[in-house]
Amino acid sequence: MTVVAERISTAAQARSVAAALAADFASEAAERDRQRRLPAAEIDRLAASGLLAVTVPAAYGGADLPPSELAELTRILAVADPNIAQIPHSHFVYVNLLRLAGSPAQRERYFARLLAGARIANAQSERGGATVAEVATTLRPEPDGRFRIDGVKYYCTGSLFADLLAVLVRLDDPDGRGGLEPGEYIAYLPATEPGVRIVDDWNGLGQRTTGSGTVALDAVIVNSDQLVARSAAVRAPTGYGSFAQLLHAAIDAGIARGALAAAAEFVRTRSRPWFEAQVAHAADDPLVIQRFGELEVAVATAEATLTAAGLAVDAATGFGAEPGPDAVARASLAVATAKIVADRAATEVSSALFEVSGTRSAAADLNLDHFWRNARTHTLHDPVRWKYQHLGRAVLLGTPPPLHGVI
Repeated sequence: MTVVAERISTAAQARSVAAALAADFASEAAERDRQRRLPAAEIDRLAASGLLAVTVPAAYGGADLPPSELAELTRILAVADPNIAQIPHSHFVYVNLLRLAGSPAQRERYFARLLAGARIANAQSERGGATVAEVATTLRPEPDGRFRIDGVKYYCTGSLFADLLAVLVRLDDPDGRGGLEPGEYIAYLPATEPGVRIVDDWNGLGQRTTGSGTVALDAVIVNSDQLVARSAAVRAPTGYGSFAQLLHAAIDAGIARGALAAAAEFVRTRSRPWFEAQVAHAADDPLVIQRFGELEVAVATAEATLTAAGLAVDAATGFGAEPGPDAVARASLAVATAKIVADRAATEVSSALFEVSGTRSAAADLNLDHFWRNARTHTLHDPVRWKYQHLGRAVLLGTPPPLHGVI
């Protein structure tokens, strides 16, 4: 799947490229959703544009853009099509893991591939455990010094478009036969590796074209140099979790802006005014104008808190400030706030679209409900009720947020 990629060197260039792609992607987003037509050609274009390599460190030839810029690029794409914006989410998370915990040789190898246009997708979540944090997929030492992976992963967003899979595995090796410490690892392996089976079985009501299917791993063999210990990034104050969550907030903020833009276009061009308003055009109805003002406040607030959170994650990850535990805690709390606000805006505005647009907007052939379905589905990724808990404990008790991948 790898394409020949352009090289992006500045944030301004990245924003310009993202905006041009988004304008094209938006035109058929609703139709792709209706037909569940996977955006294979669009993801090829995204990879060829060079955007997937913008966080590669400068020492390895990348643009080394900070998290705040990546969040804005994600938001721009999400306004157009949040499915396309979500597909590379895990890609950037696992590029960040290499940056934080990969060996020099691993960084050299994988960053070169990324600059050439390679794509990473996750194979992380499982079913059947008591919680989503449990990992049953095993990593077992083989007699020849390699390792064997067996397990099944679900919700593997982007796996249908991937060159590499980042597979979360658990090593139980009390005898030390494999030469690695027991714990959780990410295995970077080719999507076409023998024993890997990627199934297109995602049937969510929203985010239909993200390629979030099942990945089955049966006696997949990897070398130790394909393994990165997860604890160095996740169990330490690195900003790993806030980086990942920032991009989720950006997707939700993008959905909110996209839904509001679609509502405004519909009201201007297709809605009829309510007779009691005594106006010729629906866009002149003072009650409709009032509601649009309220919705704009919700969306603008989501965008502003996203910007603030992005700057906090920059500081926590060494862009413009010296990182440390306090900066990491502040970033997690800022991102928690942004996630809550974006969640509210995405679900409220995508529902209010019909309220302001009127009965005509509910026609099934228009598929305007894809905004709400995308918002409702994506905001389920991790519960905002726990964001309130972490914020409340910080304010009331001075308790820092925990160190894990979703805060």
